[in-house]
Amino acid sequence: MMNEKTARAIMLVKAIEVADQHKEVLTDDDRKFASRTARELAHWQAAEQRSASTLPDFLYHRAEQLLKRLAARHKMFASVTQGHSGMWGASWLLPLAALLVGGMAERFGDPHRVDVLSMPLLGIIAWNLLAYLLLVLWALLPARRAGLRRGLANRMALGSGHIPRRLPHALAGGVLQFMVDWARLGARLNMARIARILHWSAAAFATGAILSLYVRGIVERYATGWESTFLEPGHVYRLLSLLFAPAERIFGLEGFTADEVMGLQNWGDAHPGNGARWVNLYAASLLLYVVLPRLVLGAWAAARAIWLRQRFPLDLDQPYFHQLSVSAGGEPGLLRVLPYSLTVDEARSRGLDTVAQEMLGEQARVRLLPPVAYGSEAPALESGEGVTNAVLFGLAATPEQENHGVFLAALGKGRKLVALLDQSALAARMDTSRLSERIELWREFCILHGAEPKVVDLLAPAEAHGNAA
Repeated sequence: MMNEKTARAIMLVKAIEVADQHKEVLTDDDRKFASRTARELAHWQAAEQRSASTLPDFLYHRAEQLLKRLAARHKMFASVTQGHSGMWGASWLLPLAALLVGGMAERFGDPHRVDVLSMPLLGIIAWNLLAYLLLVLWALLPARRAGLRRGLANRMALGSGHIPRRLPHALAGGVLQFMVDWARLGARLNMARIARILHWSAAAFATGAILSLYVRGIVERYATGWESTFLEPGHVYRLLSLLFAPAERIFGLEGFTADEVMGLQNWGDAHPGNGARWVNLYAASLLLYVVLPRLVLGAWAAARAIWLRQRFPLDLDQPYFHQLSVSAGGEPGLLRVLPYSLTVDEARSRGLDTVAQEMLGEQARVRLLPPVAYGSEAPALESGEGVTNAVLFGLAATPEQENHGVFLAALGKGRKLVALLDQSALAARMDTSRLSERIELWREFCILHGAEPKVVDLLAPAEAHGNAA
């Protein structure tokens, strides 16, 4: 497990290194020095804590070393390493603004009256009850809320998403890719933070309305009454009886009768001495319906945000991290390849060795399994530490749901799977545009069935097209 700060540094460096293919921003010497220093720091830290050195510790120390170098070379880059999310200011500005606006909610009416049918106060209660209903529906319909949740979290994840000017092209590209990746990875954490802000802002708004009622009551004398074009006294009595019943029972506040409600109809008959009674009823109701529930929901969201921040969900089972695990002192990675309706000759076998080294590091090994015939059922593939399972398809074939799709779905169930898409049989006899269309077709097909596509040319691995996640 790693915290948010550690994951952020690691993902920022990962995006930059992947974008910097020609090593213009971070040279080989930079990367080797960072790996060597990080390995020493991770071992020293483990010795101090009397525990084993871990890959996350190595990755974080390495990322720190590289980020310091980049910040020293590119002054504008320092703002990226210290960036705050768009919620950093909103977490205290919105509740404060809500408190002030709530304090003015009742000032739209007569300052010397307590309206029994106060639209601002009734509106606050009604809106929050509707919000609770929407929260229940939100929880019951996860598929429908996924798009909105992702969009809202992505929007606020990195604030304005500003990329500093005058950065090298590779560095700017890496920062941009990091923003996309980080918004996706931090969606759950950011949604918890958004929920905390909204709940506590709602509680602050209602608190401001309560404080306004009592502060004005100190220097002014309230008169109580009501009037309505459509409601009769009996309707108002039943509405207020239902509204104030919890406050009367929990706080022991004095209730009222139908005759009293009738006597308050029309402001001409209002009595200046009974304002405190209605202020107490409204304040207690706001406390029960809005303030306390929102504080509890906000505390739950805050606890969830803290938990996610300390246990940030970063998947280290990726080729980039497999390569670095060897530098950290881990075992070389193993690429287990299962060809589907494809024969791998000696030349293509050597190409697989190059692909494995590119994916998992220079010391990576390949285990080539016997090919599976077209239409056969998927065999069981064991998972293991440092093992990457891959199925090898030839791009000369057209993906079919009933064969390739069923095979991928069964093979990748509950485990990570890479789909190697070999273009060597088509590269020489198909024009570029048609080959690109075939590659895109296979990529979308693999992603749809839960596999990570990687385009390779086993006869010329260095010239293969890039992969897509």
